[in-house]
Amino acid sequence: MTLTTIALDATALTLRYRRGWGLRDCTFQLPAGRISALIGPNGAGKSTLMRLATGLMRPTSGEIRVLGQVPGKHGANRQLAFLGQDKPLYKGFTVEEMLRAGAKLNPGWDDQYAHRLVREADVPFDAKVGTLSGGQRTRVALAVAMGRRPELLMLDEPLADLDPVARQEVMQAVLAEVAETGMTVLLSSHVIADLDGVCDHLLLLSGGQVQLQGDVEDLLTQHRVLVGSRELVLPDGVVEARTTGRQATVLARTSNAPGWDNNEPSLEELALAYLRSAKKVTA
Repeated sequence: MTLTTIALDATALTLRYRRGWGLRDCTFQLPAGRISALIGPNGAGKSTLMRLATGLMRPTSGEIRVLGQVPGKHGANRQLAFLGQDKPLYKGFTVEEMLRAGAKLNPGWDDQYAHRLVREADVPFDAKVGTLSGGQRTRVALAVAMGRRPELLMLDEPLADLDPVARQEVMQAVLAEVAETGMTVLLSSHVIADLDGVCDHLLLLSGGQVQLQGDVEDLLTQHRVLVGSRELVLPDGVVEARTTGRQATVLARTSNAPGWDNNEPSLEELALAYLRSAKKVTA
């Protein structure tokens, strides 16, 4: 793999549809070698961002660079692998035939590695793809994506159709491969709890715009969940404030809140507060 410090680099990235914005003036950097959570509601621009990175779509304005290259100018970046929600596999193929197709279609294919990933998932090689469970299909699709030995792996809602046990198994498999290979992962999921403790970088979108980005540990340290009387003075940096009876619950970007009980938020608490706040602004 090439030594790249920034896997994705977007500057004023904008895509406009006839009826609205897909992305609007998005600027961010995704460091290499990290697992980044891509969080946002439906229509936030998550899938649009990934399609722009693959070169399947072109921006209206601005720029995105993938591992230092602008998508589309020289075809899809061969160090990028993308797995969409539909997990494009041929249902009539056996698992072995699917891996054989991956070998023929992808330069740099690591056949031994791809077979190992399937074997470790206990998926039979002679089974038809169409007969596999959702978790098994996801593991085969991951093997096809990672058999390319990509430097950057983008996963768009890969866990959406899986039960909790299968989701945990898939996440553990991704973590193991990241630890072994050092690849960068951009992972989109509606189930934020699945990402907590897994992702070490955050990119949060709402309304086609970047609402929050950065190292997860740093972001959690910089914010506090405050609980106290609604009569207390609100600190600076309030992201969201909610009241129930005489009590107020506040998420704020602060380290100084006299009189409040305060705790570090979870990734889910942090993300939901920013998303609710952005929704109120755009409503």
